[in-house]
Amino acid sequence: MTKTTLILLLFLISTLTFGQTKTEDDSIKTVIENAYIGGIHNGGSIEEIRKGFHPTFKMLSLENNDISPLSLEDWIIRIENGRKQNVGNPTVKAECEYLSITTSGNAATVVLNLFKNKKKIFTDHMILYKFSEGWRIVSKAYYRMPR
Repeated sequence: MTKTTLILLLFLISTLTFGQTKTEDDSIKTVIENAYIGGIHNGGSIEEIRKGFHPTFKMLSLENNDISPLSLEDWIIRIENGRKQNVGNPTVKAECEYLSITTSGNAATVVLNLFKNKKKIFTDHMILYKFSEGWRIVSKAYYRMPR
């Protein structure tokens, strides 16, 4: 193989590899932005939340040195109750900053900061799996900034 052919082959392989990773990252971001940021934090539809979260989802909270799991359905009930109590009040829009996205086959981890009014509220650690219908959030652990 000539040196030029080898260089072109390596360039092509690296371009294809990085292109696939970017596409997966974009798909993961879309799920997070539609279901989590838009759906949960910015008043989006419950349907959009259910679309991006797997039904077996668990949010893990560290409280009093113990782990408290919260199911998707229990979280949705809390969201719906909060929305009923705040009818007519404007929603403070949330924005996120991705710190890392790591994929390994059909598994991914995402670390992001969540902001409201330019103030960091949470650092979230999310786990996603890629199902036949696409990426879905299956678990979340978080750190809440002191108020």
